[in-house]
Amino acid sequence: MQMHPGYYAGLVQESMGKESLATEEIERDLHRSMPEHPAFQNELGIAALRRVLTAYAFRNPTIGYCQAMNIVTSVLLLYCNEEEAFWLLIALCERMLPDYYNTRVVGALVDQGVFEDLTREHLPLLYEWMQELGVIGTISLSWFLTLFLSVMPFDSAVVVVDCFFYEGIKVIFQVSLAVLDANLDPLLSCSDEGEAMTILGRYLDNICNRQAASPPIPHLHALLTCGDDTPTQVDIFELIKASYEKFGAIQAGAIEQMRFKQRLKVIQTLEDSAKRSVVRAILTDTAFGIEELEDLYVLFKAQHMSGCYWGGGSAVERRDLSLPYLEQYRIDSAQFCQLFTALKPWACGPHSPILAQRLFRLINCGTDSLIGFKEFVTGLSGMYHGDLVAKLKVLYRLHLPPAIWPEEESALEATRYFTEETPRDKPCDGAEPGGQQIQAGAGNGRSETDEKSESQDYRYHLRVWAREREGTKQTVKELPKMNQEQFIELCKTMYNLFSEAAGESELYQAIATVATLLLQIGEVGKQFARPTQRPCLCAGDRGTLDLAGDLLNDALKDQTEGPALEKTPLSEEEGQDDTSMSSYSMVSSGSLPGEELSDEAVLVSCELPGIPTAPQRPPEAAWSISFEQILASVLTEPVLVGFFERRVDIAPKIVACKGQRAMERQVSSSSEQEFAPSTS
Repeated sequence: MQMHPGYYAGLVQESMGKESLATEEIERDLHRSMPEHPAFQNELGIAALRRVLTAYAFRNPTIGYCQAMNIVTSVLLLYCNEEEAFWLLIALCERMLPDYYNTRVVGALVDQGVFEDLTREHLPLLYEWMQELGVIGTISLSWFLTLFLSVMPFDSAVVVVDCFFYEGIKVIFQVSLAVLDANLDPLLSCSDEGEAMTILGRYLDNICNRQAASPPIPHLHALLTCGDDTPTQVDIFELIKASYEKFGAIQAGAIEQMRFKQRLKVIQTLEDSAKRSVVRAILTDTAFGIEELEDLYVLFKAQHMSGCYWGGGSAVERRDLSLPYLEQYRIDSAQFCQLFTALKPWACGPHSPILAQRLFRLINCGTDSLIGFKEFVTGLSGMYHGDLVAKLKVLYRLHLPPAIWPEEESALEATRYFTEETPRDKPCDGAEPGGQQIQAGAGNGRSETDEKSESQDYRYHLRVWAREREGTKQTVKELPKMNQEQFIELCKTMYNLFSEAAGESELYQAIATVATLLLQIGEVGKQFARPTQRPCLCAGDRGTLDLAGDLLNDALKDQTEGPALEKTPLSEEEGQDDTSMSSYSMVSSGSLPGEELSDEAVLVSCELPGIPTAPQRPPEAAWSISFEQILASVLTEPVLVGFFERRVDIAPKIVACKGQRAMERQVSSSSEQEFAPSTS
């Protein structure tokens, strides 16, 4: 306190008027802090307690506020001023009782395990009996968290607190063992947990302080547990004396060693409980089984922790302990790529990193470029346990925005330059010229700004929630169409999927046939989109189709030695175009009728007065293909149907991934030992 003058006053000033989850919890517990004491029956004592607790919550936001801190702080305020109580609270929470006051009360659970070990060592007969009743874990937690302030009369409990500040936690263990030893015979004769709790409660309620000058303050717990017969009162000093005589041999060093051993058990128990909670929360949203989800959670958590260890401070900040267990662990795109490469259902070869990045962008719903365990499992579930339609839908969406970044789309523009003549500034379906997707419901006459202005209205949040729920149930017909460049990328991906599959050549032949058919369907669809044209393949479209097939074959030639796409020959009738050169004449310098067209030939319009000319060719429509057309074409090839309908077991991949991680840990530990400085 002397080394930090004005520190407490500055925290009080800083926290004044600010609200948080900790301040809300503090306000709820202010009037529950020793309501029987006159000092906290008026606003003066309540205000002092509020300032101390709020100042500490702002000093240590990791702890913030935890129940039982109000009881201990209220006792400190009875014997010292606010600033002294604040510094004593710091010593209590951060040094004397580490990890006691947090959301999971890890420190109290650790000391509860230590107390059970001490009971087994010093009171073995009682320990075996109380373990059957399950009493020790129930009673000890409240004793340790409040330092007996919530179970003893005030004048007696403050004596225990005084001894605690002098000798530390060993006093709490000694007094706890002395209480059990004093009730040894009654506890051995009880038949259930309730009877044992009643015996201990009445004993603690009747511990008095005969040296207290003021009249005893009535204890609320004593009023609730009193019976017909009045038990004998026990002086607190006699109890403390007996604790030192019988259990004074307990050393602080031995307690610290037992704490270290129990901490590992407690943390493992808490993590197992958290894992079960997470699995139960998402079990209905995925097709994975319980064991598969538990194994995936372990791998996902290990990937997160490796990022915290190797990724620096920014990775550590990813875990927010105030969030539910399901949202605490998150990974970035690089970590997701590592997991996807190890757990992918198909042998994607060198295409795995590209697919991993696209899948990450597809399932990433936030703005921080991090995904949680639920998004991770959802992305894998469709690939492993989906049917033919579900798997094809995943692959289809992986080649559409937002899975494809603008950088990838710009790389595909080279293909579009040679295969399409659509204006570059024409927006895609469902998108604005700026590249942003049109928001769902934008056509109802209301802008997004108008809806956000009603954010205080609960109906707005209900609409947003309903919109999000509807978005997750996207049907086949709601999927946007795919352009020619995206379709070629999809074909490349499928070729990579078949690289190590059984019946590889048959799969290559089947996908080549399907791709050729879909290219023709897309070209015919372009003709239907022309308002004044009959649906046919003209000469220009024939070149486009041939060039698209060449581009697809060139793109796939490096991936596999499978059959190339066959170009379908076009008939002479299909090769003729209504918008031919009938309305143009070829003129060059020095050319005569019947002469060959020279290099300097140009096209000049032959419009004559009174003679109508043939209509000009309208702008070409964009090449596109729908998911239904892809699905219908795939269904014509039994080999492809069998490949996508085949169920893939994720268990062997999980085992292999665990083995790989174990090997990496061994290599890492051996490297650390190799580069460790020698002590000789």
